[in-house]
Amino acid sequence: MITIPENISAAIGVGLPIDEPAANMIVDIGGGTTEIAVISLNGIVFSKSIRVAGDELDSAIIDYMKRAYNLLIGERTAEEIKCRVGSAYPLDEELTMEVKGRDSVAGLPKTIHITSQEIREALADTISNIVDAVRITLERCPPELSADLVDRGFVMAGGGALIRGIDKLLSEKTGLPVTVSDDPLSAVANGTGAVLNDLSWLMQNV
Repeated sequence: MITIPENISAAIGVGLPIDEPAANMIVDIGGGTTEIAVISLNGIVFSKSIRVAGDELDSAIIDYMKRAYNLLIGERTAEEIKCRVGSAYPLDEELTMEVKGRDSVAGLPKTIHITSQEIREALADTISNIVDAVRITLERCPPELSADLVDRGFVMAGGGALIRGIDKLLSEKTGLPVTVSDDPLSAVANGTGAVLNDLSWLMQNV
């Protein structure tokens, strides 16, 4: 069975010209893993995968709510918090949200109000792991390809790319331009579909 590396699919899905001799870099923050790769001439020059992504961000929110408010919430509520008020970089106008859960001490239903600043602090350690992985990938990139990334920067895909300000944070930490793809959630699926529609590409690059 022929398989297409997820990094390649994501890169094709966001429209990167991976067949060129220059460097293209993709950061795909999915549910279970963050996949990072530098691609050139249809091949992966260097890639790194870490088991830190959307699920870990949700867990960080669950842990924070229990630690700070003795409030027990489920994964669905944590994901809603992440989507509605989660951020990786200070916002021009901080957001607030009402959260309902169960008091871990009294065992009774409880409602609190949280801010995007709180959730940003709750996510900080997990997001820092993603930043570190991106930096390691850049450090392992061959010098001649690193020069390409100075101008091109890299593209983000996956659900984690939708966290407010994560592109600004990564740009600040790496000094490179960072772009969030137009449809980050569908990048891998779109890339896989594009390859299946052009099997000649697949046969040339397996």
